[in-house]
Amino acid sequence: MSIVNEIPDKAAGGSLRELLPSSRIVAPIAVLAAILLVWQTGVRYFDVKPFIAPAPTDVLAVLVSDYPLLLRNFWPTLSEALLGFAVGNIIAVLIAVAFVHNRAVEKAFFPVAVFVNTIPILAIAPILVLIFGNGMTAKVVIAALICFFPTLVNMVKGLQSVGKDALDLAQILSATKNEVFWKIRLPASLPYLFAALKIAATTSVIGAIVGEWIGADVGLGALIIDATFNFRSPLLYATVFVSSGLAVLLFLMVTLLERRLVYWTANPRH
Repeated sequence: MSIVNEIPDKAAGGSLRELLPSSRIVAPIAVLAAILLVWQTGVRYFDVKPFIAPAPTDVLAVLVSDYPLLLRNFWPTLSEALLGFAVGNIIAVLIAVAFVHNRAVEKAFFPVAVFVNTIPILAIAPILVLIFGNGMTAKVVIAALICFFPTLVNMVKGLQSVGKDALDLAQILSATKNEVFWKIRLPASLPYLFAALKIAATTSVIGAIVGEWIGADVGLGALIIDATFNFRSPLLYATVFVSSGLAVLLFLMVTLLERRLVYWTANPRH
């Protein structure tokens, strides 16, 4: 009788756990709510001037009232970030493939890539704007450049991560270079690649905004500069939140794509 009674309880417990939100979702929301509450209370209690630190309610009011302005500047930044993300990562993957297939090329050009990566993006951005002008091209190049190196390093590591036993087996089976690449090296590199793409998804937004800081009259970066110099702090904070939201959105898109393509690494328990 006790066994019979335990079965529905376990089933009910399992279904209850499935219905309850995951702690991975609840915990960040709770922390964010606590931060906003402390922020709101602190600003009101200490009577902080709005042009220094607006309250979250003031920022929310601007998000609603200036929504058309934010949306109008959102699309150029999104376009620049997406194009830079695509260009930078495609070039990085192609060069990584060349490095793996030709070690002489890797030894010659990898130090150059490292050197370029050591140059601060804020230092090289004005040079790129001078070369390409104030149009979209300079912003795309900056976003691509900031995405390039992490993807290059991870992709090279991923393509080289194949074990010697797998390569020996492929050689015994008379597999061609193309077959080894498409069926062994590329699948092995995908977890490394997507780890880099997650980083690139957020840094591409940073690159686009930095490019807009240097020279642009539209975009979230340009709106940040305008709000800063005109002491419109609520609009400044609202623009920063929209920029962060864009980066999070691109990160989630890459994560969803990873779950589709790299399904064998997924852990259903987490």
